[in-house]
Parts: sequence; structure tokens; C-alpha cells
Amino acid sequence: MPAYHSSLNELPDIRQVGNLAILPIKTKYRGPAPLADPAEADIIDETLDLFRANSLFRNFEIKGPADRLLIILILFVSDCLAKIGASRTVPNQLEATKLLNTLAVDNFPIPGDANFPLNAHYAPPANRADAEYLRGYLTQVRQELAQRLVEKLYADGTGKLSKWWMSFQKRRFMNRSLGS
Repeated sequence: MPAYHSSLNELPDIRQVGNLAILPIKTKYRGPAPLADPAEADIIDETLDLFRANSLFRNFEIKGPADRLLIILILFVSDCLAKIGASRTVPNQLEATKLLNTLAVDNFPIPGDANFPLNAHYAPPANRADAEYLRGYLTQVRQELAQRLVEKLYADGTGKLSKWWMSFQKRRFMNRSLGS
């Protein structure tokens, strides 16, 4: 059974930095990301929808630039769940939001950096300006993804973490981690 791929691979006229798609997102955070139509699903919605199914796969065939972004975001969700699971006490929603927002804005490697774990599958940015744009874009996307993940984790209204999401905290997509 093959892994689930991004439906945004076929979008025309998408900017790429290296070979990573710069897709529009619905966000309240400031940054360089293009804004998406609020009525349609964006890459963050797709990441949250496909995370649990794709985290079961060890192999993932990349079919386009949106898949490369999807891989990075799935690995970030995995790191977020591991961070929450590693807390001494179970965090409430506010504590989890702070924890994951800090993780989202912490310094992280981008494709082309020596310590980026998937450099074999990603082209580095062409120049320093593209690298800074990519770092800003990924920071903005990570912040929005962390916010939406917390909403999913505490969606039942009881203030307790979803056991269905937290059961994936030790599972590694493609046996990799971003090392955040």
C-alpha cells in the first residue's frame, strides 16, 4: 500500500526555493507565506489529515515539490508530539501552545544546511536571499502548524490530551526526525 501524497503537487505556477514548494497557507502569523483561500484546505490541513496514516510508512516516494514540504511538516508534527510527550507533567492547552510555539521558532536546519537530515532529497536554495526567504516561510508554517496541532490535541473540550494523537509520539515517519 503506497503512502498518501499531497494533492497540491499539481497546482500550477507555484514558487519553489530549491525544489521545495512555497504553498499558500491560512495563517494569522506574519511572514512571507502567500495567503490561501480560507474556504479551501491548505498544506497544513493536509499535513494534519495525512499525519497518522503516513507516519506508519517507512518509505515515501516523492512525486512533487509539495510532497517535499509535506515530509518536513509531518516530521515537525512528530517532533511536536515527542516534545509534549517528554514533558514531566501533562501540559494543559496553554502550556502546550507555549511549548510548541517555542519549538516552532527555535533555530532549525533548512535544506542545504550541513545538519539537515534529508539533504539527499532536497536541493539547497540558490542564494542567501532564497535561504532567508525559505527560513522565514518555514518558521511561519511551523508556527501555524503548531497552533492547529494544539487545537487538534485538545479538541474534545475536556482539557486533556487526545490519546489517539499521542499514541503516535514514538512513531517515526520514514524512521527520521528533524532533530528539533
